[in-house]
Amino acid sequence: MKKVLGMGNALIDVMTKIDSDNLLSDLGLPKGSMQLVDIEFSNRVIEKTKHLSPVITSGGSAANTIHGLAKLGVSTGFIGKVGKDEFGSLFKADLQESNITPVLLESETASGKAIALVSPDSERTFATYLGAAVELSAYDISKEIFKGYSYFHIEGYLVQNHELIETAVRVAKENGLKVSLDLAAYNVVEANLGFLKRIIKNYVDIVFANEEEAKSFTGQEPNEALITIANMCEIAVVKIGKEGSLIKKGDANYKVGIIRVDSIDTTGAGDLYAAGFLAGLVQDKDLAVCGEMGALLAGKVIENLGAKITNENWEYISNQLK
Repeated sequence: MKKVLGMGNALIDVMTKIDSDNLLSDLGLPKGSMQLVDIEFSNRVIEKTKHLSPVITSGGSAANTIHGLAKLGVSTGFIGKVGKDEFGSLFKADLQESNITPVLLESETASGKAIALVSPDSERTFATYLGAAVELSAYDISKEIFKGYSYFHIEGYLVQNHELIETAVRVAKENGLKVSLDLAAYNVVEANLGFLKRIIKNYVDIVFANEEEAKSFTGQEPNEALITIANMCEIAVVKIGKEGSLIKKGDANYKVGIIRVDSIDTTGAGDLYAAGFLAGLVQDKDLAVCGEMGALLAGKVIENLGAKITNENWEYISNQLK
């Protein structure tokens, strides 16, 4: 079977359900955004929310996708950088326990943390301290890393390091891999628009975007944005929330619905959609089926707090896929 290699910010997710959006205002965090913060601000947020019983797991967008793929039986690996601390050990152990090949570098800097504040309406706002994760560099990329893999999946959150992303996707393409990119967050797209457009045109085969990200990238509503993105790559996917997702490859267009669930927390929905979709591609499924697999995983992950699907729901997914 084809193998998938991921690369992203190796982060520990600290998931906290907040009582109201007043806390976001107090902290100066725009609702629904991903803000990069320093370690002092990160510690301040943790201190202000510790009474709300946060859920702590390994995370990061691309890592979440790779975990989902591994759970579906796909052979996977992950490239990242962690600190020589408790959180770094937790991250590595989680990869190994999930049968994911770790390509982890270590730093004296503290491991990164993504603090997700989940509003009562399930919208997530991230305060992310990148820590050691941001020290992953172009010098860490070699062609040997890509041997044996067919797909390379990266997260848009890495875009703070243009040289790293461009080097990684170029080497991946030179070694025959298909490159998949999740655009990450609308404010990240806005801040790096020119670079992202050039990278997608030159190196990327598959683009995942939600409605806000697609609008930031193209200035258009979902249907028009889908066409614009599809003209720049092989496969374009625009996720439109409760309306499902739009998929385009060449002249072929698909609209895929969602599965009905009780939403608790939308964290990881996009990441797990990508996992289901890529698992379908690895298995040479029709694109509509890939979209349905993505919708299935996205639906089940939002039934609990955090970006990990419960064992019970993995059982449900397994039965549905059969």
